[in-house]
Amino acid sequence: MLNMEEWMEIRSLRSDGHSIKAIARMTGRSRNTVRRAIREKGPRPFHQEVVKRSILDPFKEYLKRRFAETALSAIRLIQEIRPMGYKGSVATLRRFLEPMRHEAGRKKKLTVRFETAPGKQAQVDWGYCGRFTDTSGNKVSIYAFIMVLGFSRMMYVELTTSMATATLIRSHINAFAFFGGWPRELLLDNMKQVRLSQVEWNPLFLDFANHYGLSVVTHRVRRPRTKGKVERMVGYVKNNFLNGRSFASLDDLNAEARHWLSHTANSRMHATTGQVPLELLKAEGLTLVTSTVPYQLNETVVRRVNWEGFVQFCRSRYSVPPECAGKSVVVGLRDGKVIIRSGDMIVAEHESASKPNTIVATRQHIEKMWRLSMDGSDSAVPPRWSLTFDQSVHSRPLTAYEEATV
Repeated sequence: MLNMEEWMEIRSLRSDGHSIKAIARMTGRSRNTVRRAIREKGPRPFHQEVVKRSILDPFKEYLKRRFAETALSAIRLIQEIRPMGYKGSVATLRRFLEPMRHEAGRKKKLTVRFETAPGKQAQVDWGYCGRFTDTSGNKVSIYAFIMVLGFSRMMYVELTTSMATATLIRSHINAFAFFGGWPRELLLDNMKQVRLSQVEWNPLFLDFANHYGLSVVTHRVRRPRTKGKVERMVGYVKNNFLNGRSFASLDDLNAEARHWLSHTANSRMHATTGQVPLELLKAEGLTLVTSTVPYQLNETVVRRVNWEGFVQFCRSRYSVPPECAGKSVVVGLRDGKVIIRSGDMIVAEHESASKPNTIVATRQHIEKMWRLSMDGSDSAVPPRWSLTFDQSVHSRPLTAYEEATV
């Protein structure tokens, strides 16, 4: 449709002697539109758009509210609005929900970029790099441990065949040596090597973090984008370093990774900061590696204490204080002694068992467990249900029992 100004412009150009073809070229309108404007005495009035009613109209407000609260599927929502009188199809409902679902997905991807202060944080992630056949013919999985310093974007990469807690800690120690120090905080996934649950930390990783005075933060559940600095680097390592290359061994792979870090990843101009990570590293202000002795990663395992107050280690059982029952502890061997830690405290220390299937117990642990178990033996837990005896109780004469025995 032409508005009044457009119609007048065409009429004016025609009165100046321009051809229909020329007017169409100058105004960007089709020749038919130009002819119609010349022929008519005025522009056609705009027709008010007819508003089409939908069978969903009575239910739209309810659907918008329910979808915003729960993001239920069309199948679930149609089950709710059928009893309310909806007679339409699920396809109609899906078309109505699609823009809201698209918008919800778009908002989920939105990320606020937080620039990190110098020396404050490092982000850590694992990247799976595939399975390869070793010299013995066995399939071996390869993982990339990646740490990125938040301020300088300085990166460390180490390729491993395991993601176990000990490997994770060893890779952290190697990264600190590579950077020359460590930041005040680590941001990691909610992995079992770090957190056993939402309320319980992995005691071995916690012991490592306490040694360096590190604060450990795990990203929000189902929101890995909160550690986007390192998330983006996983793809960068795979595409820029690993893709299209061949390596003779894991040692060769890690040697090449160090060369790539120094000559490519950390010496390039970073797209976000506009500076070279190696140069910004000087301003990080990390705690120097020389400020404390390196963490001693002995052969340790995480074990859960049973309710008898014992923990299994190297095919023998060792006692711990009864307050540790049901909790996870770190058990390790050092100088012929079995050391048991809970958090940053050593809770038990025993001589290593001389033979397998031995029970090694401290008298104080047993006595305390005995006392606590006896103290709680009389505390009966009331039932969580009820029974009411409303009917009258009928008593039988003793003669009835005597007759039954005859």
